[in-house]
Amino acid sequence: MKARAPQCFSVCLLILSAAWLASAQQAKPGLLTAPELKQVVPSSYFFRGQTATVQLRNSGGFRIAPDKLVLAALVDTSGYSHDVQQKYQGLLITEVKLDIGGTELAPGEYGFGFSEDGKFLVMDVGANDLFSVAVQTDADLKRPVPLKMVEDGGAYRLYAGRKWVSVKPQ
Repeated sequence: MKARAPQCFSVCLLILSAAWLASAQQAKPGLLTAPELKQVVPSSYFFRGQTATVQLRNSGGFRIAPDKLVLAALVDTSGYSHDVQQKYQGLLITEVKLDIGGTELAPGEYGFGFSEDGKFLVMDVGANDLFSVAVQTDADLKRPVPLKMVEDGGAYRLYAGRKWVSVKPQ
């Protein structure tokens, strides 16, 4: 029996290694699953001199290639000043160049927000405005949620409730 235990361990290890390798190779372009988001979305995010808790339940992302990601998530902005809270709602991390509503965004880490006047705002980590674009509204959306991403042809829709903006990898 003792001779079989090491052999069984080796076989089990081989099977687990093969399963892990297969899952790693299956990293296909498209929306990230909840388990994938759990692995890559940070638990906190630095913006404008402070660190905020990231809301994993309100996150989304997509993969461009096996090793290139785009992530968005809402953050807890309670510690920020009122003027920052009005425009900063979440994080945007991109490893590729994006087209957001017709405006180009370089790879990097950003803050974003959906304004009351129908704009999607993008800021650098110092809360300096980079650009804003008009949002669309999806009146037919059955169950709006605080934040989600949806595939839309070669692009993705980043939703905040019924408001959305097109995010297209370049």
